[in-house]
Amino acid sequence: MEPSFAELELDLFLEAILRSYQHDFRGYSRASLRRRIEQALLLHECATISELQGRILRDPALFARLVPQLTVQVSEMFRDPSYFRSIREQVVPVLRTYPSLKVWVAGCSTGEEAWSLAILLQEEGLLERTVLYATDINHESLEQAERGIYPIDRIASFSANYRAAGGRGSLSDHYTASYGGARFDKRLRQRIVFSDHSLSTDNVFAEVHLVSCRNVLIYFDRALQDRAISLFDESLVRRGFLGLGSKETLRFSAHADTFEELVRVDRIYRKK
Repeated sequence: MEPSFAELELDLFLEAILRSYQHDFRGYSRASLRRRIEQALLLHECATISELQGRILRDPALFARLVPQLTVQVSEMFRDPSYFRSIREQVVPVLRTYPSLKVWVAGCSTGEEAWSLAILLQEEGLLERTVLYATDINHESLEQAERGIYPIDRIASFSANYRAAGGRGSLSDHYTASYGGARFDKRLRQRIVFSDHSLSTDNVFAEVHLVSCRNVLIYFDRALQDRAISLFDESLVRRGFLGLGSKETLRFSAHADTFEELVRVDRIYRKK
């Protein structure tokens, strides 16, 4: 069956982005992409996807503004607190046995999860021997993540999550409040490497002990999900750990037999 005009137009749009900017959205969920592109058409006052395509090909700055609109940028510190509690109770005891550690937060968005894991590892006495890689395809998000500054009105919910996640003190121990924002400790920042990386097109860059990639795979189609999980498998040391989002699973993945469930409810797996 030949593709409809709407599907063809979307295919050409995604192919143009790949060729011009080396960002590959072709494996993203079509339903999710369509919703986001429809919003972008309204925002940029374009009547069709083809019109938007023509504009972004001629205006790299417009494409830079479009990337956050095509990707998911919803995050908070210690999101799903039970996940972090399970990391603290089930994963950290094993991580203690390594002389040095590497952790990869894939699809880090604006950095809340990376900073959360850095705080957890510091409280467990492991941060000084850890390098934490936080990666995303969105340069603006990475810049915000690297600054480590969040609006003060978000701190109450962050603090509630931190306590529910088994925090050993107060979240305020890890930031300084000023000018309506909370700036997280530079000592945490020293152990985090923020970097551009695409799960669609890039390859493995380090051997790591823990991969945390939550609420990212749900926006990929099956083929791209399998590619991402393959990258995680290649990155992880023998018996390394993989954490996914609450709505994500390895059960139907081509790599399901590579991992075993460690904490089912929190989607934490261990490489066989």
